[in-house]
Amino acid sequence: MAALTPRAVFVTRETDYELLIARHATRGQARFFLESRGQGLAAVEARHERFHAALARARAAVPGEWRQAQVRRTDLDRFLFGPDDVVVAVGQDGLIANVAKYLGAQPVIGVNPAPDLYDGVLVRNPVERLSRLLPASVAGDVAVERRTMVEAVIDGTERLFALNEIFVGHRSHQSARYRIEAGQEGKEEGKEAGAEAGEEQSSSGLIVASGTGATGWARSIREATGLDLSLAPDERAVGYWVREPFPSVTTATRLRAGKITDTPLHVTSRMNEGGVVFADGIEQDFLGFGWGRQVRIAPAERALHLVTG
Repeated sequence: MAALTPRAVFVTRETDYELLIARHATRGQARFFLESRGQGLAAVEARHERFHAALARARAAVPGEWRQAQVRRTDLDRFLFGPDDVVVAVGQDGLIANVAKYLGAQPVIGVNPAPDLYDGVLVRNPVERLSRLLPASVAGDVAVERRTMVEAVIDGTERLFALNEIFVGHRSHQSARYRIEAGQEGKEEGKEAGAEAGEEQSSSGLIVASGTGATGWARSIREATGLDLSLAPDERAVGYWVREPFPSVTTATRLRAGKITDTPLHVTSRMNEGGVVFADGIEQDFLGFGWGRQVRIAPAERALHLVTG
């Protein structure tokens, strides 16, 4: 049986124009909606056409003998990636985070279709570079950053992976109650894991971020609190930050930030309802975190293999 040729999998998300049409059914209705609010459709439509022109050029750069597939962000949880795929994310930096948790060691090429609109921290490559990067990725002849990811395991069974951060707290971001334990692994007979290095807390929740995520949500918390940590994107370590911890008779604020390397962070829920754990800001894709459930958070074994050129 002949070996399968390589496959380029293009990952995209809906444009603003496509989302407007999905909401209002027709172009005319979408235009009326915007114009009734003093806005215009022309600029939105122009960005849509520009994106699809860039996507067409990207797909045309795939070698003729290769296979191709395209998957939108909303369908990633139902798409089966193959071990030999080359993944091409065309769009904003967030697409890289969206797809990373569904991958193993597949190389990921970020393509920036609009450098004047998107920062390109992760989607670094112009479309014109793709025809060279695709075959080079298969041959292993490219520079690759192995970016650390975060793994959360609830009660030893349910798992979440994140490129940027894991959030633990209440779904409404109101006060969350839990026990946080840092510095010990597992449970000793007769006491909870990390009892010497744990405390009960009430806060707006906590996040555990990789070096990649440390420039996003975690950065705003660091700047607001002054609790900075040195964390490189390829370092096998993650950092945690507690949001607005509240001291009381039963809750403390000593464990506000820290670095996690060999020993995981354990968090045990004290919430009867509303407790959640979610990854990379996708709040609707959460795991329930009711009273007594425990989440173990640490650097993941898997990593993002980001092609840099």
